[in-house]
Amino acid sequence: LVIRAFLGPFAATFFITLLVLVMQFFWLYIDDFVGKGLGPGVIAEFILYQSAVLVPLALPLSVLLSSLMTFGNLGESFELVAIKSAGISPLRFMRPLFWIALAICGIAFLFSKYIIPVANLKSRTLLADIIYAKPAFDLKEGVFYDKINGYAIKVGKKESESLLS
Repeated sequence: LVIRAFLGPFAATFFITLLVLVMQFFWLYIDDFVGKGLGPGVIAEFILYQSAVLVPLALPLSVLLSSLMTFGNLGESFELVAIKSAGISPLRFMRPLFWIALAICGIAFLFSKYIIPVANLKSRTLLADIIYAKPAFDLKEGVFYDKINGYAIKVGKKESESLLS
C-alpha cells in the first residue's frame, strides 16, 4: 500500500523538478543559444545530457516531496489511523519506503559514478561548440571580445547580418 502510494508521486515530482532545473539552466545560457540556427536534434541532445547531469539535484527533492505527499494522502484518507489502530507501529509501515529510499541511493550512486561524468563531458563540449559556433552573434559594439585565445578585440560597429553571409 505504501509503496504504491509512493511511486506515482515520486515519478511526477522527479520529472517536474528535473524540468525546473533544466529550465533554470537554459535561463542562464539563453543568450548563447538564441540566433545560432540550432536544429531540434542538437537542442534535444543537449537537454538529454544536461538532464543526466542534473539528476543528483532532482532526486533528493523528489524523494522528499513524494514522501510528504504519500503520508499526507494516507493521513487524509485515514489509512494511517487504521494502520495504527491495527497495532502496526509507524516504523513498521515506513520500512518499505526505507528500503525504496535505500535502493534509490544505490541507483543514484551508480548513476553518479558511471553516467554523470560522461554526460557532463558531452554536455560541456556541446555547450562550447554551441557558444563558439557563430561568434559574430556574440560580438557587441563597444565591448572587448576575448573568447579567442591570445586575442582581445574591441568591436566598434557591426555590419548588418546580410553583409556577413
